[in-house]
Amino acid sequence: MALKQVQSIKQQIKLTPQQIQLLKLIQLPITTLEQKIQEELEINPALETLDETNTDNEETELNDLNQEEDENNADDEYAEAKEEIDIEDYMDDEELDSYKYEAHNNVPEQKESDFFSNNISLSSEVEKNLSTALMEQLEMQDLNDVQYQIGGHIIGCLDEDGYLRRDLQSISNDLLFMYNINANIAEISKVLKIIQSFDPTGVGARNIQECLGIQLNRKIMQNPKSPPLNLAKIVIEKQFENYSKKHFDKLIHKLNITEDELKQADEEITHLNPRPGYLQSSQKVQTIVPDFIIQINDGKPELSINNTLIPELIISKEYINMLNEYSKQKNKELKEASKFIKSKIDEAKWFIDALQQRERILLTAMYQIMEAQKEFFITGDKSKLKPLLLKDIAEKIEADISTVSRIVNSKYVLTSYGAFALKFFFSESMQTESGKEVSNKEIKHFIQEAIQYENKKTPLTDDELCELLNQKGYNIARRTVAKYREQLGMPVARLRREI
Repeated sequence: MALKQVQSIKQQIKLTPQQIQLLKLIQLPITTLEQKIQEELEINPALETLDETNTDNEETELNDLNQEEDENNADDEYAEAKEEIDIEDYMDDEELDSYKYEAHNNVPEQKESDFFSNNISLSSEVEKNLSTALMEQLEMQDLNDVQYQIGGHIIGCLDEDGYLRRDLQSISNDLLFMYNINANIAEISKVLKIIQSFDPTGVGARNIQECLGIQLNRKIMQNPKSPPLNLAKIVIEKQFENYSKKHFDKLIHKLNITEDELKQADEEITHLNPRPGYLQSSQKVQTIVPDFIIQINDGKPELSINNTLIPELIISKEYINMLNEYSKQKNKELKEASKFIKSKIDEAKWFIDALQQRERILLTAMYQIMEAQKEFFITGDKSKLKPLLLKDIAEKIEADISTVSRIVNSKYVLTSYGAFALKFFFSESMQTESGKEVSNKEIKHFIQEAIQYENKKTPLTDDELCELLNQKGYNIARRTVAKYREQLGMPVARLRREI
């Protein structure tokens, strides 16, 4: 078959680099956007913050004022002496402090109340992580060099919950390969037992059964004659499967005990910590800074964007003056320099414009979300949430669904009832028997409340929950109830049963 050229016309959508960058900026939450702006300030010298410019201007004005003062007093009979005298010598302590502050710290004051009202910290990083705490305890033990090396490797293998998930044979192979230590399983077990005696209690366990057993043994050492503790130890060591599956009748029959005795033992077990290393995990929990703030004034929600962390950007006047000067020169090197300066100024202009576009787009989309869920923002009642899809907002702001998805991604709004992820306000709809459309969040809220107030001795099954929902007029299948219950993180009825 011979090759030949053919002309064809076709439509193709291509995004410019600026459009792609704008979409990326839209997707960034406020904390990440702050980092992005700092990066731009570092790589683009034509971009400045208004605060920096004001500080530079004030320092220049102060210098000019001092210079003018010197010139006016040049002919004064004390001019020579004045040159040797510092102005600070004529100030008292209060004036001196004020002068130094104004000369060196001319930056806008940040309102402390604004900062704390717009930042919501979910958690803080602990001072000492698990590995460090355990290594400190290991150093206090009377161990030889080999045992210390084994202990250090075991501690390094623990996960953030404090469990040893690696089997002892694999650890033996690791020691031989990494440290040339030929340690058998018995030697490793001996060191592991020492680590299991460390704080937090239960650390170094290989499964939850061993973890709870270690904690119970520690409690029994302090109170050896406690019947509930001793019974709890028997339950964990010999009847753990029946206990974990809530087969309380079988436990009472097999252990020949009363329901009250089992209840006391169960109370001891439920007070144990199944994740002993969690509280000392070095993992940082992200601090949430809301991107939007909604306040209620005169019964109406008012929207504002949180820009407390975002500096006001401007084009460097110095660079503009340099461009004007260099562009008039005929020198080749200066012409090249002017091209470079112009490119940096253009980049700075586009970046500032992109940030303004981002703010307009975000406010427009958030306003539509606020209008759609106005009843919730006024009352804080989750049952007032209405069905809402990304498509609905996309149609109202005349944007693509992918753009709305980027807007919603990783962003939060601060309300009178707490901070919420924007994704929280989107949900599918479901029709009631009367034909009214309700949000599936309303149904989830009903399931959650029903389970919360159920009789724990006879918890509600999925079929019973389905029947309750049907009585309320919600047309819903049992498998849908099961799906919503799992999404809420609630176990099946059998595992919710209490004695």
